[in-house]
Amino acid sequence: MNIILRSATIIDPSSKYHLQQKDISIIQGRIAAIGNSLPADKNCQEINSPQLCVSPGWLDMFTFQGDPGYESKEDIESGTKAAASGGFTGICAMPNTKPALHSKSEIEYVINKAKDKMVEVYPIGAVSYKCEGNDITEMHDLHQAGAVAFSDGIHSWLNPGLMLRSLLYVKPFDGLIISHPHEYSLAKNGLMNEGVVSTSMGVPGIPNIAEELIVARDIYLAEYSGSKVHFAYISTEGSVELVRQAKKRGVRVSCSVSAYNLAYDDSVLQDYDTNLKVMPPLRSKTDNAALLKGLKDGTIDSISSVHIPQDIESKEVEFDHAEFGMIGLETAFALVNSAIGKKLDLSGLVTALSVQPRKLLGLEIAPLETDAPANLTIFDPSVEWTFTEKDIRSKSSNTPFVGKRLKGKVLGIVNKGQSYWN
Repeated sequence: MNIILRSATIIDPSSKYHLQQKDISIIQGRIAAIGNSLPADKNCQEINSPQLCVSPGWLDMFTFQGDPGYESKEDIESGTKAAASGGFTGICAMPNTKPALHSKSEIEYVINKAKDKMVEVYPIGAVSYKCEGNDITEMHDLHQAGAVAFSDGIHSWLNPGLMLRSLLYVKPFDGLIISHPHEYSLAKNGLMNEGVVSTSMGVPGIPNIAEELIVARDIYLAEYSGSKVHFAYISTEGSVELVRQAKKRGVRVSCSVSAYNLAYDDSVLQDYDTNLKVMPPLRSKTDNAALLKGLKDGTIDSISSVHIPQDIESKEVEFDHAEFGMIGLETAFALVNSAIGKKLDLSGLVTALSVQPRKLLGLEIAPLETDAPANLTIFDPSVEWTFTEKDIRSKSSNTPFVGKRLKGKVLGIVNKGQSYWN
């Protein structure tokens, strides 16, 4: 595998070539040279594009891979293909499988199933047995087996005592607890954001406080324990401010935002499109503006696709009965770039997709330097394209973006001595 990227803008704050246009030669999985007008032999694949860019490989901290137990929705084979198409060289697999990722055997299963894939799959270990919020798992054993963090995934029924015990449990090895901030008792039967739009539609709402109460609670618990907590996603103005103030106090807190919460507000739900019924829900324009501000000032650390595949039977039903979630790995970058590309500099956007997630998880970041291993995402933020069903690599097709015109296209990835091109 010999590749030359021609006149690529390097986006990597840790590299001396950051924001410079250079040719990059990749030979046998390593960066052989970075320079101007590099020579290429006849067996070398040359990549050109009007505004070609390259960055350290992107990583998504919140994806549901379905394997084991829900392979009809997604499995590691299809999930890694979707990730590669979207520019991700790494993804985290949440633990809400069947069985859950609650023992060493399930963690090892995921790692072994993905070991030959170009996209690295990092399992998130369950905090509680079966992710049911009752009995705490042997998180140290899960850590030793390869779990990179701990969560009950899409469930938020950890009571304060169990949450505190989990934070204390992981402290000796500086583990990370990922929280899903949603208080079900405050959002019972809620289907979308509570506000003017939900009222006009006659749909039960999910109030902002259902998220903010858990954010506030877990910040206090992290502050008390001295451990790290990460919010898998936040979606409200109040949550942004809670995290901002906690960081100022030195609390070890971090958070992500979903690509769709940056791009859309709840007004798009007026057609009752079940593919836009997601968790966290699409919020108000005011919340969206606060999320963008939080991303720009560093309150929000990273961007996630929040890739939740659902089968047809779960989505092609009445809005009330549809499951939450959309697939998002293939479209995360293009969606955010299309929606807020002019409001957020490209370096900040890419850093939130690449460097920051790896820092939060304590994973190695391969720098864009000569002789470093090539773990790269190659993209062009200027390309306009239409997302079609043929672009879906996931087993599921629950996306509202088919037929949508997007700006910014992932051209390919390079990782583990392999390459993938769209």
